[in-house]
Amino acid sequence: MTTKFKIERPLIPNDLAIGTFEDIFYDEEPYLSNQLITNISRENDSIERLIVSKVMFQKVSLINANFNKIDMTDVIFENCDLSNSKFNEGIIHRVTFRNCKLLGVDFSEAHLGNVSFEGCVMNLCNFGVARLKQICFDQSSLRGTSYYDCQFKKVKFERCNIDEVDFSETPLDNVDISTCTFERLNVTLKNLSGCVISTEQAIGFAELLGLKVKR
Repeated sequence: MTTKFKIERPLIPNDLAIGTFEDIFYDEEPYLSNQLITNISRENDSIERLIVSKVMFQKVSLINANFNKIDMTDVIFENCDLSNSKFNEGIIHRVTFRNCKLLGVDFSEAHLGNVSFEGCVMNLCNFGVARLKQICFDQSSLRGTSYYDCQFKKVKFERCNIDEVDFSETPLDNVDISTCTFERLNVTLKNLSGCVISTEQAIGFAELLGLKVKR
């Protein structure tokens, strides 16, 4: 049995002021709070240790940005493109990514808690050595994404494409991938114990172990 849990949603006021992302470039300590950021397009920005709190991003394109060691709490990204951006070593808490393009985004060594990815395209993302607690990947494409040597606690994958995902060195105890589709996975066999899979997937894993399955 998998443990049922709820994701804590971002706590954002209804009366957000319309903001401009460019303002943070003039701050000695970049901080973005209580704003609605919408319809902007930028590339190759570099802002380390950015603090973001109670912000909603809508239809925003921030491609190939460096947000190393970002601190995000109570944030929503909706219909955004953050492809090839870096959130590595960040702290990401109560954040929702909804219908976003996250191709190749780097979340390595980040701490994520109460984060949901809903209807996102996030192929080739890197979560290597990250800590994920109370995370939901829902109806998202995760092809080729790396979860190498991650720590999972209450992580669920619902109706996702996880083909060619790398789970090596990551314990999958109580992780449910039974509704997901894939042809190949990279896993460490000792860490498969307790992983929740479907009957059809079980046949594939048996063949991975070298067993001959009589169909």
